[in-house]
Amino acid sequence: MPISIGVIYGKLLTLVIFQNGAPINAPVEFRIIGPDLGRLKELASTAEETLQKTPGTRDILNQVRTDRVDLDLGIDDAKAALLDIPAGAPRRAVRLAISGEASGNFRDEEGDSYPVTVRLPLEGTQPVSAVENVYVSSRAGRPIALAEISDPKLISQPPSIRRYNLERFVSITAQVQPGFLPSKVNQDGLARLRKIELPNGYRIEEGGEAQAIANTFAGFGPVILFALFAIFSILVAEFGRFREALVVAGVIPLGTFGGLMGLLITGNNLSFLAVIGFVALIGIEIKNSILLVDFTSQLREQGMKLREAIEKAGEVRFMPVLLTSITAIGGLMPLALFGGSLYSPLAIVLIGGLISSTILSRIVTPTMYLLVVRGVETNGKTPPESAQPAPAA
Repeated sequence: MPISIGVIYGKLLTLVIFQNGAPINAPVEFRIIGPDLGRLKELASTAEETLQKTPGTRDILNQVRTDRVDLDLGIDDAKAALLDIPAGAPRRAVRLAISGEASGNFRDEEGDSYPVTVRLPLEGTQPVSAVENVYVSSRAGRPIALAEISDPKLISQPPSIRRYNLERFVSITAQVQPGFLPSKVNQDGLARLRKIELPNGYRIEEGGEAQAIANTFAGFGPVILFALFAIFSILVAEFGRFREALVVAGVIPLGTFGGLMGLLITGNNLSFLAVIGFVALIGIEIKNSILLVDFTSQLREQGMKLREAIEKAGEVRFMPVLLTSITAIGGLMPLALFGGSLYSPLAIVLIGGLISSTILSRIVTPTMYLLVVRGVETNGKTPPESAQPAPAA
C-alpha cells in the first residue's frame, strides 16, 4: 500500500510497500492511444484532472505532464563541410566532453583495476555557453571551436515516446487509498474517462491491475470447466449412478456463496488466488458431501427406509464433517489475518465457503437426496415412502 509521496530536489518520489503479484506500474492505469503526441498530451491532462476527482485515487502520475529540456547544438552542416570537419565529429566532441569516453584502465600497487574516463573538468551544472570551450578537429588536424559552426540552445522535448502494439500512447497511473478496492476505483475512473470526447483515431484502454487480471484469467475459464467436468465424472464413476453424483455436486453453490460473502465483508476483490481458493473449496466441499451421501446409500442398501437413512446419516456424519471444517478454518486463520493482499483472499474464500457449506449442507444435501431419489423411484413406478417434507437434519 502506498505510504507517502514527496519532492526531493525537483524529483518526484513515491514510496510503495512491496507486494507480490503480477508486475504492474500501478494498481490503476489508463492508456490514451492516438497518432499525434501533442493531442495526446492535451487528453492526458484532461484525464489527469478527471482521475483526481475520482474517489479512492492518490499519487496520480501523468508521464507527459512536463517536457524534457534538451540541448540542440544547431550544427551548420554546410559551414562544417567548408571547414573540412567530418560528419558527426561535432556531436562526438560534445559527447566526449560531457559524458566522457573510456580510454583504458588504471591498476594501483595492490593490483586493483579502475576504469579511466576522459572528459572536460566539469563541476556542477554548466551553462549552454560551456560548449564554447569544446573544439573539433578537422581532417587535417586543425582545432576549430565548436561555437564557429553551431548555434546551441535549449529546447523542450517530450519526456518519452512510447508505443503499445505499434501505436503511440501516453499512460496515466494512480495509486489507491487505503480502504478502497482497486477494481472499484478502476471501474469508477474508467466510467468518468469514457465521458471525455475523444477525436477520431483516439481511444482509452485499461492497464495496471485490470489488465493483469484479464491476461491471467484469459485462459483460466476452460481450465475450471475441465476441472469441474473431471470431478463430476469421478463422482459418477464412484457412485455408479447419476443422481447421487448430482446430490454431491449440489453443495458447490453453497460454498461459493460463502466465499463471495467473505470477500465482500473483508473488502477484498476477486483476485487470481481468490479464484484458486474457489477451485480448492470445491474439493473440500465435495469431500464432506461424499461422507453424508455415501453413508446414506450404504444404509439404504442395508434395507433402511429412505427418510430413516437420511436422518441416521445426518446424525452420524455431521460431527466428523463439522470437526473437519473447524480444523481447516483454524489452520487457515493465520493466513487470512497475516497473509497480506496476496494470500489473504485465498484463505478468506476457503473459510467463508467452509462456514456456509457446513451449515447449509446440513439442510440442503438431505433435502436434495430425498427429492432426487424419491423422484427417480416415483418415475420408476416405485411408491414413495412418505409424502411429508424432509426433516431439518
